[in-house]
Amino acid sequence: MKVVATTTKPSNLGELRESGWKPKTVKQEMRDNFVRMLAAGEPLYPGIIGYDATVIPEINLAILAGHDMLFLGEKGQAKSRIMRMLVRFLDEWIPYIDHPDLPVHEDPEQPISAAGKKLVANHSPDEIKIAWWHRSDRYAERLSPGTKFADIIGEIDPAKLTGGVSMSAEEALSFGLIPRMHRGIFAMNELPELDDLVQVGLFNVLEERDVQIRGYPIQFDLDLVILFSANPSTYNRSGKVIPQLKDRIGTIVQTHYPDERDQGIEILQQEVGSELDGAYPVQVPYFMYQIVEEITVQARKSKYIDQSSGVSARFSMANFRTIVASARQRGVIHGEKPAVPRISDLGHLYASSLGKLELDMMGTHQMSERQVLDSVIAQAIEVVFREYVEEHGLSEIAEIFRSGVRVEVGDMLPSREYAERLQNVPPAWDKAFELNASEDEAVRASCVEFVLAGLYSMDRISRSQRHGQIQYEL
Repeated sequence: MKVVATTTKPSNLGELRESGWKPKTVKQEMRDNFVRMLAAGEPLYPGIIGYDATVIPEINLAILAGHDMLFLGEKGQAKSRIMRMLVRFLDEWIPYIDHPDLPVHEDPEQPISAAGKKLVANHSPDEIKIAWWHRSDRYAERLSPGTKFADIIGEIDPAKLTGGVSMSAEEALSFGLIPRMHRGIFAMNELPELDDLVQVGLFNVLEERDVQIRGYPIQFDLDLVILFSANPSTYNRSGKVIPQLKDRIGTIVQTHYPDERDQGIEILQQEVGSELDGAYPVQVPYFMYQIVEEITVQARKSKYIDQSSGVSARFSMANFRTIVASARQRGVIHGEKPAVPRISDLGHLYASSLGKLELDMMGTHQMSERQVLDSVIAQAIEVVFREYVEEHGLSEIAEIFRSGVRVEVGDMLPSREYAERLQNVPPAWDKAFELNASEDEAVRASCVEFVLAGLYSMDRISRSQRHGQIQYEL
């Protein structure tokens, strides 16, 4: 949606000159605003987590250096989010010549097209109308697969040729995205998938800032910042990106997955935390956040999964939304408010996980994707549970089974049935969890399933499964 200026601004070139406005290049804008925000201590990249000591310093230096940038990393590492965020370093509004015949947002003082130069030369400043371009509209991006030369550079317009315009004239051209983003930011996602011919067409844009269309040099003094994204496995593969194009990219910013699980959880809470409210709210124990994110961590370590493809942060988000949905469904059916996710809700992760993991066909040894996911989930539960055991002891927990108590669990069982089977909750449980398992039936059910699954992962109890229900016993 186009943003409209709400304050009075100069409406013609004469008024603009009287206001004292001076033109800047896009890179000057970004540098000046970045320095101002840095000096004032303003947040530079709000919502970007885990990159303070690695990625962000490289972006900062690239902005100060006036470089075009390539964001190199696997899927789900916030590359696109960061690229879109860079518009915050542009001036909020910039003026441009308001005329329907101009192909680009012309700088009133420095027009680059023949039509723009002619307009300024043949009219008085008060006759040249000025409009204002908001920074949110000064960003465009394109996905490389299927992109043609005409899409981003331009093409000769046959309709203009039939009207008598010479093929070598600027007026014969239909401009692509890059010329149209003059005075803005253009981003190309998945650079290695870009056709060689289009890569060649970017040479002059990156270095000389002009374009050539069908062999006709068009001397445009283009002013823009160009950003790219790529996966290391394809970017570094010989022949995927033309060396001359690599040489013209000023800075390569290497992204990565969160270094620590807590950072992944922080991202998870930031992205999906607001989805827990509503008519049937959901309360998520912290150990469930830990397990969901640990599943992703284990997937990124698994020898059965192709790590060159990566395991996206969207994997965690999709899985988290699935367990929340399962808990909410249970809450609606049994009238539990708030509903609380359990280990048995993880049984639905096939739907949200399959297709997001690419198996390493050399390492799976004929394991199916479901078997790999089962293994990853089991490892995640064991890792998180052992941390709780180490921190809180939990030695009392297995005692509840010594009298022959059997506990049946399932994602559709009402929480009160867990309470009926376990009348006495060990005091250690209330110390171990941030939620009080002895006071809330839904919380208790979630804690029960976590403990049971954890004990099973440590071979402390046995488990049998029948008709979708799981039974644990000593």
